[in-house]
Amino acid sequence: MLSSRPPMGFNTWNTFGENISDAMIRETADAMVEKGLLDVGYRYLVIDDCWSKRQRDPESGKIVPEPVKFPNGMKAVSDYVHGRGLLFGMYSCAGVRTCADYPGSFDHEFLDAETFAEYGADFLKYDFCNRPAAADGPLLYKRISAALRASGREILLSACNWGCDEVEKWIRSVGAHMYRSTGDINDSFASFRDIFMSQRDKFAYSAPGCFNDIDMLTVGMYANGNVGAGGCTDVEYKTQFAIWCMFACPLMLGCDIRKLDGFCLDLVKNKYLIRINQDEEARTPMCVRSEHSGLANVFVRVLSDNEYAVMFLNLTDHDRRCWFTLEDMGITASSGLCLKATDVFTGEDAGTHAEFWQMNLPAHDCAVYLCRAVKA
Repeated sequence: MLSSRPPMGFNTWNTFGENISDAMIRETADAMVEKGLLDVGYRYLVIDDCWSKRQRDPESGKIVPEPVKFPNGMKAVSDYVHGRGLLFGMYSCAGVRTCADYPGSFDHEFLDAETFAEYGADFLKYDFCNRPAAADGPLLYKRISAALRASGREILLSACNWGCDEVEKWIRSVGAHMYRSTGDINDSFASFRDIFMSQRDKFAYSAPGCFNDIDMLTVGMYANGNVGAGGCTDVEYKTQFAIWCMFACPLMLGCDIRKLDGFCLDLVKNKYLIRINQDEEARTPMCVRSEHSGLANVFVRVLSDNEYAVMFLNLTDHDRRCWFTLEDMGITASSGLCLKATDVFTGEDAGTHAEFWQMNLPAHDCAVYLCRAVKA
């Protein structure tokens, strides 16, 4: 199965936008390997919009790489990425033109799928701009899915329709492996908070084979790049990454990997959070306590091997007390059980908790624990 667990990798859009090139992709591939990101699961290096010439080749009808950006063609880039042990991703769009006004794949789906297969693509992000007014959204994703499956190469389909047409109810059926359920993220706390809140009741549609994608991460951008906005603090990046991991979202980094270092590099390589994100059962967390208009919460996620992940989450602008009872997650006082916890950010023993667990969290912060139910 192409996506038995949430895909992990990097996408060019958040930082680079149209400023992509052969050299930048090769440098990013090198950085993904040298900084240990491949070792912890980040496998896909995906080129987003703006990679092609403005018009198709008049003879072959194919989309053609922009020769200044990619003078050696796209197959050479793909070969380099594969040579570093990574997987290679491309971009197209269900419309006549892409979101940045390059050739889209509408009515060219099978030709384009063959082209991407020739490049050695392993992943296709498929956007939703500039469609004919009468075009049926679900049918367009059926077409590209069928085209990819007929291409002769196994290519992961990342459907990016921004949550239109109640996408969560049908996208798995067409053969997509992940699906964008929101509008575009920008590098700000308000952006990722609002995106998460829009989907918190829809993650049950996410499961092995097809995962709810709430957009590329902005962790490590610090207000730089194409969607830089105002930037986030380290605490806010910590919370963003923890949410994506807790809710089994694809982990597609959007910062400049070449500059990723220090706090944010350690964060996105956190072995406990990645373990939660990549849990083989991919179960949806249960909200066991919600206050302050849903912005202060406790979530519990049932994991494989009899583990639990517990997240205390404060998305309000003030310090908050977050709490729950173990009864809320099904563990009664009469059971004689308590939760033995490990802090995922420090790796330290966080003690045992019976019947009632509370903590005070600063604004925009979170705490996450890996737990086992043991005899008190």
